[in-house]
Amino acid sequence: MRCDLHVHSVASGMCSTPVLNRICRESYNDAAEVYKRLKKLGMAIVTITDHDSIDAAEVLRKHPDFFLSEEVTVRMPTGTEVHVGVYDIRERDHVEIQRRRNDFISLVMYLTERKLFFSVNHVFSGLTGRRDEHDFDWFASYVPALEARNGQMYAKANSDAANLAARFGKVAIAGSDSHAIAGVGLTHTEVPGARTVDEFFAGLMQGRGRLHGAHGGYAKLTADVFSIVNSLLHDKPWTLAISPLAVLVPIFTAGHWLNEIRFCRKWSAILEGSEKRTRQLWDVGPRADNFIPEDFSLGISLGSSLGPSLGTSA
Repeated sequence: MRCDLHVHSVASGMCSTPVLNRICRESYNDAAEVYKRLKKLGMAIVTITDHDSIDAAEVLRKHPDFFLSEEVTVRMPTGTEVHVGVYDIRERDHVEIQRRRNDFISLVMYLTERKLFFSVNHVFSGLTGRRDEHDFDWFASYVPALEARNGQMYAKANSDAANLAARFGKVAIAGSDSHAIAGVGLTHTEVPGARTVDEFFAGLMQGRGRLHGAHGGYAKLTADVFSIVNSLLHDKPWTLAISPLAVLVPIFTAGHWLNEIRFCRKWSAILEGSEKRTRQLWDVGPRADNFIPEDFSLGISLGSSLGPSLGTSA
């Protein structure tokens, strides 16, 4: 059974680039077209992981092989942000996830209680901004999976993510992370022998997942951005007036690609020389409302709820 575990549609909202975030979407992929392409490429089950949104479900819920997921923008205890894929959720889960997404600890408690499978995506990418070394300690302690092959990341970033997943004892997953229709389904996760969504994720937790497909590249990124620009021009014809600026796209993507390489090399070097350190839920400073860590007693083991990959032992 195969599934692209990281794919976007028009429901992912506006892009995060300053100025462009007022006029341009993250993706112009039509959800129905995404579904058709994924099935054509042999995906047995289909999901869409839009940014903090499940709106694509309205179009796809009629398909029995579709399951609901999202990519959540989560604030870490260090103040940084990461993207977390959360899979096979219900509408009520989405509401609670969005309520808790600015508090990693609160979100992890909920996902663990609900026994929902989740992963940290593109861990060696600077897409969400700065990273803190303690972020990786939290990943090691409480995240069951890491995205180890992303169809938009360059090969070294993916191989380092795979090595980190092995080092931390995490499930490794793969997805295209495609914001343009051409890349949808070209990177995916396979669980041999699985017949249902439940069996697919059970197989992942048992270590039976296999990663397949393409890595990212500068040419691929540039082509995807041109595709998004073309969709923007069709969506908002008045932007034709600024279309000559499209000649700058290769320069923009080159700068982005070089920054991704720099980010990956920096954090790979830092982690290579560090030891895996586990974090506890009380390893945070007092909040503004005079929260006292010593008064907080959880009384449950997160490691027991999603299997051994959530444990905090080295």
